[in-house]
Amino acid sequence: MEVLLDGLGIPESPRWHDGRLWFANWIAQEIVAVGLDGSVETMPTPSEQLMGWSIDWLPDGSLLTTGDKLRRLDPDGTFSVLAEQHGNELVVDTLGNAYLNGADFDFAGGEAPKPGYIKLVTPEGDVREVADDIQFPNGMVILPDEKTLVISESFAGRLTAFDIAADGGLGNRRVFAEGLGPDGICTDVDGAIWVSTGDSAVVRVAEGGEVLERIELDEHRAPFALALGGADRRTLFVLTADWHVDEPIADNLARLTNGPRGGRVLTQRVGVPGTGRP
Repeated sequence: MEVLLDGLGIPESPRWHDGRLWFANWIAQEIVAVGLDGSVETMPTPSEQLMGWSIDWLPDGSLLTTGDKLRRLDPDGTFSVLAEQHGNELVVDTLGNAYLNGADFDFAGGEAPKPGYIKLVTPEGDVREVADDIQFPNGMVILPDEKTLVISESFAGRLTAFDIAADGGLGNRRVFAEGLGPDGICTDVDGAIWVSTGDSAVVRVAEGGEVLERIELDEHRAPFALALGGADRRTLFVLTADWHVDEPIADNLARLTNGPRGGRVLTQRVGVPGTGRP
């Protein structure tokens, strides 16, 4: 794979938007946009969280960011609060409904896990829970049919699918694929999903769990999230960090905060183009 960008903390939540790859650079607390030529633009995040936040766009082009609250970037360049709801990952549908997931425990601080949830935030800022008992909710995608949402349940090692109802609710919960180490994910025109295996590899899986393709990464090169972008949406972006699974979370964070930052954005061309949301 080719290195597009390095020297990052933990790059997460990649989105191909307006001709560039945008992502949340955890630890550095900034939102980054990078072109395929390597040109970079950064902006500070309104959240004070070192890690655990995400970005996406409303249909009108407004940027949303999660964290301690769900915020929107207004035309004057300032962030306003859309909803008093904290969260981890985010995906927005074509109607402007934001699916926001999270769990109410301190992951970085080592608190015992609690089941998480998915909440729906309307464009007006109304919040309601649409799914519960999610085993550490992480990346989400809306498949090309616009009728199916898939979420990573990281602690369960699976991808879980839901039907999207007319009112935005989620139902018909089912397993999309198991035996993985899912974090940030992306989908393609065939409805397959690119996802981490939980070690130093990423795979493209079909519904039911068949592995269609596999890409190996270097040891300790943990893939945190993936996106498909470029003009033809055939560039796979793999966002990685120098993360040691055999070390405590606090030690990894201390190394990334105080020492060299080895996070990278890697690229590789693939055959099937991306689509869906984000």
